[in-house]
Amino acid sequence: MIEPVTDSKLTCPECAHQELLAMPTDACLWFHQCSGCGVLLKPLVGDCCVFCSYGSVPCPPIQIANGAGGTCCG
Repeated sequence: MIEPVTDSKLTCPECAHQELLAMPTDACLWFHQCSGCGVLLKPLVGDCCVFCSYGSVPCPPIQIANGAGGTCCG
């Protein structure tokens, strides 16, 4: 099994603030509050988590399901 990438750079769609975050390896993160503007990020329709919607790489569960680097769940 290929090890998933566990860090992702989230980019806020409201203010474009970026932050590098460690992703949980066994779950999806549904909400994240932007440390730049305070907006609450939620997954886009068809995505399982904020990392799949706004991150530089999809979350580890999706990476594993798609061969460690595939597309999101949407």
